[in-house]
Amino acid sequence: MNLANKLTIFRIILVPIMVIIPFFNIQGNFYGIPYEFLIMNFIFIIASITDKLDGYIARSRNQITTFGKFADPLADKILVLAAMIILVEKAKLPAFIPIIVLAREFIVSGYRLIAVEKGGKVIAASVWGKLKTVTQMLAIIVAFLDVNAFGACFKGGLSGMPLILNITQTVLLIACTIATVFSGWDYLKNGKELFK
Repeated sequence: MNLANKLTIFRIILVPIMVIIPFFNIQGNFYGIPYEFLIMNFIFIIASITDKLDGYIARSRNQITTFGKFADPLADKILVLAAMIILVEKAKLPAFIPIIVLAREFIVSGYRLIAVEKGGKVIAASVWGKLKTVTQMLAIIVAFLDVNAFGACFKGGLSGMPLILNITQTVLLIACTIATVFSGWDYLKNGKELFK
């Protein structure tokens, strides 16, 4: 088990730790941000860093493994969807966003299974896929810091830092949703030969 794979497993282990934080009913806040959200955000940031780190280590040390190819994208999906579901449960995120993300992941995963069965053709991540990943991670980090729900900036009543945070969160979530749709479409479009 090389270091890159250990980091991937560590990222997967961080997910249930992040998920159980609300059950501890941690009281108090820091500048209006509940401690439980700060803790979950810290765990999410650490996990996101390991996502970049394990890929870099695997490539730089030529330690790319079959396990890593399978577990790394799986760990990313589990992390992002777990964080989004927590945010939906806390009424900070509309359910349609994780539904779109989940639908895209099922479609792309199904496509990849067909691609492997038909000769191992793999389509590299497009600019939409990279944009999706970056905006998802940033949107979730900002959403954990924003005490207001998605789109609260459109309803009025916010000013100063809360308004800036909410606008940032809302714009990033819209951007990641658009990038999710287009990156999913890219996979289907570029792999249309598989379906003929």
